[in-house]
This record gives sequence, structure tokens and C-alpha cells, in this order.
Amino acid sequence: MQAVADESVKIGSFDFSKEKILDRMNLAASWLSDIAMVKNEDDNAVRRHKHSSWIGAVKGEYSAARKEWSFFCPIWHTGQAVKALAEAYEATNEPKFLTAAQMGARFIIENQICDKSNADYGLIMAYEDKPDQINTSALLECLDGLFFLDKNQYSQNILSAAEWVASKAWLKGKGLVMDLYDPQKKVFIEKPYGGHEGRPLFEDGMLLKAFRMSDKKIFRDAFFEIADRLLQDEFPEGNWGNYTPCNRNTGSIHPRHAYWWGNPMFMAYEESGDRKYLDCALRSCRWYAKAQRADGGLIRGTYLDFSTDSFGHATSGIAAAMTMFCNAMKITKSDEFAQPLAKALDYCMTVQFTNPADENLKGAILEKVLPPDGTDNSPYYIRDLGTIFYIQGISAILKLNKENIL
Repeated sequence: MQAVADESVKIGSFDFSKEKILDRMNLAASWLSDIAMVKNEDDNAVRRHKHSSWIGAVKGEYSAARKEWSFFCPIWHTGQAVKALAEAYEATNEPKFLTAAQMGARFIIENQICDKSNADYGLIMAYEDKPDQINTSALLECLDGLFFLDKNQYSQNILSAAEWVASKAWLKGKGLVMDLYDPQKKVFIEKPYGGHEGRPLFEDGMLLKAFRMSDKKIFRDAFFEIADRLLQDEFPEGNWGNYTPCNRNTGSIHPRHAYWWGNPMFMAYEESGDRKYLDCALRSCRWYAKAQRADGGLIRGTYLDFSTDSFGHATSGIAAAMTMFCNAMKITKSDEFAQPLAKALDYCMTVQFTNPADENLKGAILEKVLPPDGTDNSPYYIRDLGTIFYIQGISAILKLNKENIL
């Protein structure tokens, strides 16, 4: 990493060293590139998904107690890691981050149907909770990595995947997207999650990005129909508690839900100029500000009244919120979210492993502390998403600082 003259990055009442921020970004990206990414097929991480190739995949979960790696959804996790690594390369000029991002991109496209004669041309095998069935949300969530790495090089991969979603999964007229697809039977599973025929999948605004890349009206139409369905179904303010992965029965709100569906509302506002989308995005930011703990973190079990569980943190949630806070500050020129942003960054830096005894942890962000189990096993649990969204959040902060918005 190139040396930089140290300077202060002031956010709210916090004063950060830019050199330290870059060092921590470098450490986190090094964890992704050097430790968490699969480099050979002999990697001993627990695998259950039906991918034919694993080189370049990012290992999603690590148990410090068992010293065991596993995957949850390698395609979308890797896609988001590619985005983080591409942003880390832009900020640090460290070549290994670009190399790792390219490896991650290859993993994604090697698991895409690129034969134009195939009825599922463009489909990416984005397995998640079911090892042999594809989550449409996970397909959308992997594409932003390709977009950030090189949208020109990967334009056909991005557009063919978006075309598959728009032509096969979008329930036109309802603002919903079907969730779960069986690639062997070539059918969608009926109402797989929470009794809904689909969900208003909005992740990363990829359908609008596909429109901007191709000028195909179907992508823009789908994007705004979904946006309006989200406005209709919003509950509680700034969130969507009636849809999985939130739990309608317990009132538990998933820690990244407001990010996935609230953050693209900034794009909807910029594209349309309609204030209703900006207001929704800001409500999602305010949900995070209210859910944020005094120490700057977030608990996965956060409920409608903002009460929480005692354990089971979700650092990835507040790390993702950092990008949202930055978007709000850039668009509104307001410092409403400066203090929550500073608290989130400070918390993430505090829970980053900088000098661990277990080398598998070096540079990673602690995702959660598990509840006591009666033993003295380590309660630390790592998910790659905490580190991934931390890097993305730092990138957004550095850009704000460069534009003199902070």
C-alpha cells in the first residue's frame, strides 16, 4: 500500500486518522484476499452447495471455537467481496486486491449459464439456504461486484443475468420478484418464504443499473414498479418487517434489510427526482440510527420497539448502514447522520482483529458474540459480510472526505 500523508477525517464529534482508516481497510481487504478466499480445490471449508468450481469463492463463516470454515451463500457473498476488493484497490493501489477481485469474479461467471441456446441463459447458480435451489435475491446481490470491478468487461454477464430476472422472475404488475428457482426442474418454488408469492427485491438497484447500461426499458419499469411496491408495503418506518428474512411473528427485523431495500431508494430519487423515494431512504437511515447501540454496534435480534436480544450481534448491519449514511450526507448535504456514521466506524474498528493469536482472524471484523453455552469456548463468530461491508463503508467515507463533504 502506498504511504499517505496523515490527515484528520472529522465525522461528527469523532476525529479519525486517515492513515489509520486506510491501514484498517488494507488489513480487512488482506483478510478477504489472503485468508478468506479459496485458492485451491483442496481448501477444507465445509461445502454443501452444488458449485462445480470453488476457486475464488469467499468463505463466509468461521467459528473461532472450532477453527472451522463454512459457506452460507458463496455467490452473493463473493460478489459483495469483489466490490469491496475493487474499492480497496482503488483506495490503496494494492495489486493483490485487484487480483483477488478478478478471482472472485471468475468464480461467479464460471457458475453462470453462458450458452445462449439454453432456456436459462444468464442464470447464475446463486445457491443460498437450499444447496440446489437458486435465490433470486442472491443472484442480484452478486452483480454489483462485477459492476464495480469492470462493468464494461462484465457487461454481458450482468445484463444477461438481469434479463433472466426481469423476464422470468419479475411478477409484472405486482412489483414482486419470485424468490426460489429449481434449475433442474426449471420451475419457481411456490411461496417459499412467509407465504408471499414473491418479494419486492431491490438489492443494489441492479435493475436500474442494467437499464443505464443497456437502455432497455424493461429494467427501468421493473425497478420503479418494485420501488412503488416497497413504498406501499413499508412497515415499520424505513423497513419491511412483513417480509422474510424479518420475522412477522416475533417482530424481529433483519439487520441488513433496510440496507438492501432502503439504500437503492437514493438511486430512485436521483433517477426520477421524486422526493418520495428520498424520504423513504432517509427513513431507512433513521431506522439504523435508532437501532444503533450506544457503543455504535447493532444486535441481530432487534425488534419493532427497538428492544434487542443480549447476544448475537450483527456488525455487518451497522457496517452496511455506513454506506447509507454517506449517501444521505452526500445527497442532502446535512450532518444528520454524521454522529451515527462516526459511531459505526469507531465500533467496527474496535472489533477488528488486528493482533490475534488465531491467524485466521487477522484483519477480520467480529460479526457477533454468541450467547453463553456453559463452556469456555470462544464466543466469537465471524461472517465475511462484516468485513465486506466495513470495507465498502470505509470507501464511501473516503470518497466523502475527498469531496470535502465531511
